[in-house]
Amino acid sequence: MLKIENAEVIGWEHAIRGMRNPMNSWEKSDSEFITADGDHHDIIGNSGPWYGEDGWSENLIGPNDQKLMTQLAKAGTDHRKFMRMITVYLDITAPLYWWKEFDTYKVGTVANSCSTMHKITAKEFDVNDFSHEHIEELDGDEYSMSYDWLLRTVDILNYYRKKYNTASEKLKRDITNAERKHVLAQQKLFWWQMIQLLPSSYNQKRTVMLNYEVLANIYKSRRNHKLDEWHTLCDGIEVLPYSELITGKEEGSK
Repeated sequence: MLKIENAEVIGWEHAIRGMRNPMNSWEKSDSEFITADGDHHDIIGNSGPWYGEDGWSENLIGPNDQKLMTQLAKAGTDHRKFMRMITVYLDITAPLYWWKEFDTYKVGTVANSCSTMHKITAKEFDVNDFSHEHIEELDGDEYSMSYDWLLRTVDILNYYRKKYNTASEKLKRDITNAERKHVLAQQKLFWWQMIQLLPSSYNQKRTVMLNYEVLANIYKSRRNHKLDEWHTLCDGIEVLPYSELITGKEEGSK
């Protein structure tokens, strides 16, 4: 299971201006950008608008710029440095086993995750906190064994969560130093049970910053990967603005 939320793409104006620096071809740019106060302008400061109707409030990449971006994207990484300047923000919820593979992509990425270490006891564990869609595909005894094992794991995690929280309540009371030392040791032991028993199917949310070059790398390498989560991410890549720069597909093609 993988879920994408709050997708945002920024940096088009800077990327296009930088893209045209090598040939000093800024005047050939035909894209229109809009500031927060509604001002329309091109990359060299001319005021518009030139496109759209009153109230139109999105950046628009002109055909000249789009043609050049497409040519450079197809020419390879040495020529398409502008793609590194198109920044993408995503909230991704996915299982730990997928995040382990995603962490391969270190260059050009930043991620802030929900903390398993600090917040593992914040809420009761539920079976839907884990990716288990393929367990559900099994029939008969196979289904019962796998799904029952997951349910039992959830029960055990909740058992130690309860004991951890009980210890936390004891620490709030007026107890002796010796008792406090003992309770702290017990609490840490209960915490370790949850950390080391937690299945890799546990879903974690991260806010991720990437760019179009990184996404092109991901799309090429992972489009046909055996993990469904990569397919879902690549589907999400395909609906980003001007995704053909990433995928290499013709605009509007399936």
